Amino acid sequence: MTSAANKRSVMTLFSNNDDIYCHQVRFVLAEKGAAYEIETIVPGTINEHLMEVNSKGTVPTLMDRNLVIRTPHIILEYLDERFPHPPLMPVFPVERAQKRQLMHDIQESWYQYIKVAEFGKTETERARALKFLKEQFLAISAHFTPYFMSEEFSLVDCYIAPLLWKMQNLGVEFTGAGSKAVKAYMDRVFSRESFQESINCVTPKNFMEEK
Repeated sequence: MTSAANKRSVMTLFSNNDDIYCHQVRFVLAEKGAAYEIETIVPGTINEHLMEVNSKGTVPTLMDRNLVIRTPHIILEYLDERFPHPPLMPVFPVERAQKRQLMHDIQESWYQYIKVAEFGKTETERARALKFLKEQFLAISAHFTPYFMSEEFSLVDCYIAPLLWKMQNLGVEFTGAGSKAVKAYMDRVFSRESFQESINCVTPKNFMEEK
């Protein structure tokens, strides 16, 4: 057990305010109403507390007592199991596998484009990445009914919503065929109290009891 872990009785998230993977985790934590602390990591700086539990210094990093998780999708699934209410994944194995595959596909395809849109070498490269993402969302607009490919809010939405939020912040405006459904989804999810907490980087007002 690390000395940093010994000093912390509350779950700690090492997070960068602008990182999309950190946003995912903050969204799930807020949705669960879990008790946690945020330690904000400034890009390009060395944080001694983070380096003590994660020598790579990557975010998000979640520390829960003597457990340290450095991989975003593992953090999300851990939180869903650690705090079972409200559940963000289906009960049945087949449906759970379908959700996992969908989240994997979103991360492997669309998240790569948003990375280019943020950090591409040229303005043209960044614009093309955003254009591709916009076209992709408009093409699947029928799947936002009312949540992404589901009647119920799920962990998949915790992948989709931060992506759409990042696109909006990068100047994307949805217009034309399919835009009404996409914008309605954005309004629906962005207005959730948990989402507002996640973008303001504040901890939930009502903490769950520690389990």
